Amino acid sequence: MSQHVTQPVFIEPFDLYLFGKGEHWDLYRVLGAHPHEQWGESGYRFAVWAPNARKVSVVGPFNDWWGKAHPLYPVGSSGIWAGFVPGLASGVLYKFAVKDCHGRTSFKTDPFAFFAEMRPGNAARTCALDGYQWNDAAWLEERARYNPPLARPQSVYEVHAGSWRLRDGRFLTYRELADELIPYVKELGFTHIEFMPLAEHPLDESWGYQTSHYFAPTSRFGEPDELRQFIDRCHQEGIGVILDWVPGHFPKDDWCLGRFDGTALYEHEDPRKGEHPDWGTYIFNYGRHEVRNFLLANALYWFKEFHIDGIRIDAVASMLYLDYSRKQGEWIPNHFGGRENLEAIELLKGLNTVVHSHFPGATMIAEESTAWPGVSRPTYTGGLGFTFKWNMGWMNDTLSYMHKEPVHRAWHHNSLTFSMLYAFTENFVLPLSHDEVVHGKGALLSKMPGDQWQQLANLRLLFAYQWAHPGKKLLFMGGEFGQWNEWNCKRELDWILHCFPAHTGIARLVGDLNHLLKSRPALHEADISWDGFEWMDFRDWSNSVISFARKAPGREPVLFVFNFTPVVRHDYGVRCPGPGWWREILNTDAEIYGGSNAGNGGGVEAVTHGPDSFLTLTLPPLAALAFSRAGEGL
Repeated sequence: MSQHVTQPVFIEPFDLYLFGKGEHWDLYRVLGAHPHEQWGESGYRFAVWAPNARKVSVVGPFNDWWGKAHPLYPVGSSGIWAGFVPGLASGVLYKFAVKDCHGRTSFKTDPFAFFAEMRPGNAARTCALDGYQWNDAAWLEERARYNPPLARPQSVYEVHAGSWRLRDGRFLTYRELADELIPYVKELGFTHIEFMPLAEHPLDESWGYQTSHYFAPTSRFGEPDELRQFIDRCHQEGIGVILDWVPGHFPKDDWCLGRFDGTALYEHEDPRKGEHPDWGTYIFNYGRHEVRNFLLANALYWFKEFHIDGIRIDAVASMLYLDYSRKQGEWIPNHFGGRENLEAIELLKGLNTVVHSHFPGATMIAEESTAWPGVSRPTYTGGLGFTFKWNMGWMNDTLSYMHKEPVHRAWHHNSLTFSMLYAFTENFVLPLSHDEVVHGKGALLSKMPGDQWQQLANLRLLFAYQWAHPGKKLLFMGGEFGQWNEWNCKRELDWILHCFPAHTGIARLVGDLNHLLKSRPALHEADISWDGFEWMDFRDWSNSVISFARKAPGREPVLFVFNFTPVVRHDYGVRCPGPGWWREILNTDAEIYGGSNAGNGGGVEAVTHGPDSFLTLTLPPLAALAFSRAGEGL
């Protein structure tokens, strides 16, 4: 057992003031465990907020987990307990022994732990923050030039790090992911990687959405500095990194945040506001300054200490509505009598304001599944302040339409056209995410109707429609090469499909769509307004054909034509944005993608009738065509 005793430490009164106010953006450098020197000795300084505790001490293998060896001391009336333990090195396991207000002692994990042991263990590890030397200054400077990044091309590859690939049945490390995932994403042309939550979590099957250690990157894949190195390498290769973040709820494990000092400290006391009925989890008390500070400081931590480029917030709707997934009598109205969670709204507004002010060019994304107005509008106009919102309406309508046999699609034509009625009410991301390929929903390819050839053709058509439609793009891993099997978090993707030309053809198409997106300003510069879109024809419901142009001021337009039936249509007239020779720059029915190679011989000359110009085309089966008058094409 260590012979060193705990020494008191000094915490600046201004730090305590900011914490009590809920506005200490570097709170994680005050609370938690930090390397420290005091009175000529080196060790670690500990601080934890537990205002209703009777006693708090640090325990670990260095004192045989004995709660009386290293007590912490109350810091005035702040509710913080702190102390310095000499002789501790980095990587040492520790917990807080908290004697709560009821006199019971439990071992709690540090809420500000920067590293934790691998499950099933749940202790924190001492870990320094400042050892990594970054090499991405040029990337960060360039990112800040585009604030907000609305006119930039953005196509996101969503990844579950634990099942993208496995190595001899084990997870890839952050270093191995850097060696394999980064080149793969770069070759496909995606602009960003979005990781499902990487904060530590106890249960693999939660996919990280039941977060237990908000400041600790999961040890499943390595150490925190190895994650920093991964992100650094992404930036040096021109790839952004977005993290999923879960401020909506947290697990009830007794070693976790719940009832931390014997009271509802982080969660709301009343279960009608403090417990989630669907997920069996606690809900944060968004109205408490210290809890608000915990969450805002955590978001800033990932930007500051890991240089991430954006955060996607999970299940925003569950935060916005007091009656979310609750029956009458199971929720408490706000003080106006409404169902809006006013405290959560203020938290989200404050979060987006602080992040955007500290990190110009950062991306804040909401998964919000209702018609809440102004999710991606500035807070000064009454919005929530997000950069983007997931377009769940487009996703549901599009997948419902594509699931139907082509003979029935004529009667559901509005599923294709309806999205344009609201396409610019928000700054949208078009998501084909993990949620659509799990829990019995089947993989994207298996959702498609018809024989195998038609299923593959439909998937290529779906991707072309997604990339052509206004909005940023997101695709979950496996979709890019046409995985047949539904995603399973315990097994890797079906990489053997890369042995088959039909699947490599889909991957090649995704790469070409990303190249088209980045090389044609009309496809991204006016992504959030009617300046970027013009219908050519949306009325041919009987043939299930639509056509539109993507535009940007001062840029050459790109014309898209979609045939959602397996019928080859010859001599089909399509209005186009102007006269001249229109080059066919993309055809999803091309042989290189696995198609039948029906097309238009490289391009068509427009014919002018009055004020309009027209092309006479051959429309391939279950295929999309793209035309442009500018450049050399793909």
